[in-house]
Amino acid sequence: MRNDMATSLLFSTTLNTWHSPASTGVVQALSNCSYLALQEYLGLDKNNIKMTSLRPVDHWQTSTLVFADLHVSSIVEVVRVCHLRAGYTEKAQIFSLQVFMEMSWVNEFTKWNPKDFCGITFMPVSKQILWIPDINIIENLKIEFSTLESPFLKMQSSGIVTVGQFYTITAACKMDLYQCPFDTQSCTLTLQSTLDSEELQIEPYSNDSMLHLGSKQLLQIQGEWDLLNINMSKTHLQASGKDWDQLTYTVTIKRRPLLYVIIFLLPVLYFLVLDVASYYIPNSRREKLSFKVSLLLANTVFPLILHDTLPSTANKIPLIGVYSSVIFTFMAISLLQTILVIFLRSRDTRAIPNLPGETMAVPAHPALYLSAERNESTSHSAADHSEESNSIHILKHICDELRTIRLYLSSMEIHQEPHPQPWTKLAERIEKAFFYIYVNSVLLFLQQISQGWFSRN
Repeated sequence: MRNDMATSLLFSTTLNTWHSPASTGVVQALSNCSYLALQEYLGLDKNNIKMTSLRPVDHWQTSTLVFADLHVSSIVEVVRVCHLRAGYTEKAQIFSLQVFMEMSWVNEFTKWNPKDFCGITFMPVSKQILWIPDINIIENLKIEFSTLESPFLKMQSSGIVTVGQFYTITAACKMDLYQCPFDTQSCTLTLQSTLDSEELQIEPYSNDSMLHLGSKQLLQIQGEWDLLNINMSKTHLQASGKDWDQLTYTVTIKRRPLLYVIIFLLPVLYFLVLDVASYYIPNSRREKLSFKVSLLLANTVFPLILHDTLPSTANKIPLIGVYSSVIFTFMAISLLQTILVIFLRSRDTRAIPNLPGETMAVPAHPALYLSAERNESTSHSAADHSEESNSIHILKHICDELRTIRLYLSSMEIHQEPHPQPWTKLAERIEKAFFYIYVNSVLLFLQQISQGWFSRN
């Protein structure tokens, strides 16, 4: 994954600065094919200041050209600043990731002819005995080696020196959390040396497509985030009349929202649906009020979860916070409406009136009256015997039955349910109007919040 232009530029620089070491050393090395002979020939020693401490150029005005690459191998996490500093909150977040950083440059002191050393074209040497450019990441807050640091770098016969290492970087990144958890973030990593452009120049080794492809191949751990793209641009920093080269890598990542949807968005939505369904519980039942109070209390747990999981922001409230607050408000208003309806219904008393000056026993059915009258008629007829004719007896019996039916109908009118009272009518109208407004407001809010989450993605 090399940029052909960068490689050709390295070799052209190498050819322009080629020089041969001492001729006496070449004669002695012709009969020796070991790395030790080559190391002694080049004068590589950790006590050699020329190799370890000085910039590897023959003339001090010659700038050192360094080609650099930065590949993202894993996205560890994105955490809040207040987790690291107690009581301190700001919109900047901590962006932790693992990168593979590779650098190549020309060392004018480490060139040799492979023919003089049995065809040796490259040799691994210790980092302690060779100069390495100090290129750092500006946004870095803490850096450490993700694995055991490799103690070697690769040195080629043309003078090109290459070093690569995995690092775990903790960098500051300003994020826009308005669409959390359906948000896409862009964090920058800037490579810059302490040496200005007159002494050290930084050039990219790979283009954007190669960087993205290389990072996808190295990517192992993504955690909560997906790597979307990596863009590279070269910039310059000017200060105090000097110029510094910079390579800015823009890492674009997208949050995986599944966890937030499962533990937060769906439960809150389920509580809202249950609150709407509670409209069909009769208001005469005390359970309706208790049910709504339980829903409201259960919904208070989710803002606490949101506080622990959502990164802090100082500019505007994220949509997930608006989602939680508005639904909680809906449920609170619904509870107040239920209390109002129950209060209005309680103002109407439905006392059962009695006839003035008497208490009447109501039979269950006219048959009881008929049976009683038959018994009475039988007793009278037994006492009178044949004093009354059969026709008079039948007529009397019919009159008694008509009287019994009249008494039963009058008792039914006394115990008939009264018509709804004015307060009850008002409560029913308020309940119907509120349900219509409530359902439409909920649907409108869910539509707007969905558009806000997915409009920019």
